[in-house]
Amino acid sequence: MSTKKIAIITARGGSKRIPRKNIKDFCGKPIIAYSIEAALQSGIFEEVMVSTDDEEIAEIAKSYGAAVPFMRSERTSGDYATTADVIMEVLEEYRKRGVVFEYACCIYPTAPFVTPKKLQDAMALMEQHKPMKVIPVVPFSFPPQRCFVIENEINMRYRYPEYATMRSQDLEKHYHDAGQFYVYYLEKYLEKQGRTMDDIMPIVVSELEVQDIDTEDDWKIAELKYKLMHEGKM
Repeated sequence: MSTKKIAIITARGGSKRIPRKNIKDFCGKPIIAYSIEAALQSGIFEEVMVSTDDEEIAEIAKSYGAAVPFMRSERTSGDYATTADVIMEVLEEYRKRGVVFEYACCIYPTAPFVTPKKLQDAMALMEQHKPMKVIPVVPFSFPPQRCFVIENEINMRYRYPEYATMRSQDLEKHYHDAGQFYVYYLEKYLEKQGRTMDDIMPIVVSELEVQDIDTEDDWKIAELKYKLMHEGKM
């Protein structure tokens, strides 16, 4: 049986810096709920599933409407397992059940700034152009060409002295991954075994809608940004 689109939310149980991070309360509900709800409300996926090794995460995920048809293996639950490892495992498990997908969207469980519209826009780009990957990106707030490096703990110098006196607006704009989701064209993705170094299309998002959440301070900043985003003050 061939099915078109799957959303895969990757949510293992282990978290070193913020304990139980994937189900910690964020503005009134478990943070994973935002990823699940955005995927379901987008209306573009035949399957919205959570890949986890943790029974509590699985139960919370199901309570918000996600499928958890199987648990993640020990091999893909460790600190060194990659996102590609998890996606490959999920796709293989579905294939064993006779279900094959054309597109996959990997959504992080700590991505409260993902919206149904962002997912719809990304999938529309994917279906129109069929790159290997579509991802949301955000411009660096300061030009990386003007960065310093510190040597021997006391000496600092420009890493790229040729850019030291150039105006910021004259420097090429650089972007980084927003850390929210990735949409894959699986024919290309599987052919490259998950190695996605090129053939990538961007969706540019505002810095107010992006926040790495690795520390408790990050968490507080993310909640403030989320409240701004939903109070129409952006």
